[in-house]
Parts: sequence; structure tokens; C-alpha cells
Amino acid sequence: MHVLLVEDDDVIREATQLTLERNGFTVTAAADGITGLARYREQQPDVALLDIMLPGMNGVSLCRQIREEGPTPVIMMSARVDPVDVVLGLEAGADDYVTKPFDGTVLVARIRAVVRRMVRAAEPADDRPAENVSRFGELEVDREGLEVRLAGRPVELTPTELRLLLRFVDAPGTVLTRELLLQQVWDYAWGGDSRVVDVHVQRLRAKIGQDAIETVRGFGYKLRNGP
Repeated sequence: MHVLLVEDDDVIREATQLTLERNGFTVTAAADGITGLARYREQQPDVALLDIMLPGMNGVSLCRQIREEGPTPVIMMSARVDPVDVVLGLEAGADDYVTKPFDGTVLVARIRAVVRRMVRAAEPADDRPAENVSRFGELEVDREGLEVRLAGRPVELTPTELRLLLRFVDAPGTVLTRELLLQQVWDYAWGGDSRVVDVHVQRLRAKIGQDAIETVRGFGYKLRNGP
């Protein structure tokens, strides 16, 4: 598995690269955003691991550029715990984030989980109904072709957004808690940050319609059955 690591702090970059290589990853490292984008285009990594605060091009801008060019999963890293920084990274298209300092085993688990999600999003699940296309008003979801259309027009989703939508499609009208979605979509076996769920739901709503997914306060979200 090939990881692009973009981190401007020499000590953190070298320590993180060593940890990843010890766990069997191939790592391409860069110290600034512009070089990181060039390495991404040259190497086409399986995962991009980006610091938010980068010289040349910050991590949020780099994430947006990567997201425009392909489906590569992105994990943001930040020493800042301000929710605004976390939300900015997720809204730019990141699939997950970790706060520094982080435990190496946790980082490795996050990387493997985000890759598993991408692989599963590309494979039809055996437990899904035989009917390939599910319709909810103007929204159509082709499970086998992994295509989404709204009013007949294609909707481009990231792998994480697609997995999130499929979870809702599998249980229309059923309230799915943030904790359950963290387990099923993000593969979190432990308690994760629910802001990851909230931001991805917001992004999904922006693409398939603000009223498609209903917030059930104090519990979670559910997919509306009809228009």
C-alpha cells in the first residue's frame, strides 16, 4: 500500500514515515503542498496523509486539488484541535482526520480502514437486495453500477460519501445513530468523533438534496422514503 505523506515538520515526517514503513507501507514524503501535489500526480498513491498547515499550498487546498483529480482517500493531520480546522479539512473532501500527537498504531489503523472502505465501495455487497436500483423521489442509486443520479443527472460522490449513502439506502426511514455510522462507514471499533459523520452528511445533502436526509435530534439521521 502506497502512502503520500505531506508534512513540513522534519521530525514528525521522518518519524511517521518510519512508523508506516515498519508496518509494511511504501511511503512517498514531501515537505510542502506544492511538492506534495507533484508527488501525487507522479505516484498516484493509495492514500494521501496531509498536514493542514503546509508552506506553499496548505493541506486544505491540496486536499481539494486531490479530490478534483481522483478518488484517492485523504486523511488530514493537525496539531490544532479547533473544530473549525477539522471541519475545513472534512469539507475540502477529506475522508478522515487525526490530531497530533497521534499513536502510530492508531494512524496505521485509520489508514487501513479508509482503504478498506474504498475497496468495499467498489464491490457489491452480498447482503444487498437483488434489485439494483433504489429510488427515493428524484434520487436513484444503482447498487451494482455504483452510480447515483438526481433527476436523471449523475451525482459525483467520493468513496466515503457513497458508502454513507448506501448505508442509508439499506435502511430507508430507519434512524441511524452517529455511533452506528462510525462503525459501519468508518470502520471505527472505538468511539470516533461524530463531527466526521455530521460533515459528511452535510456534504452528501449538498449533492443529493438538503431534504433527502433528515436529522433526528438527539439520535442521528435517516433517509426519507419519498419526495
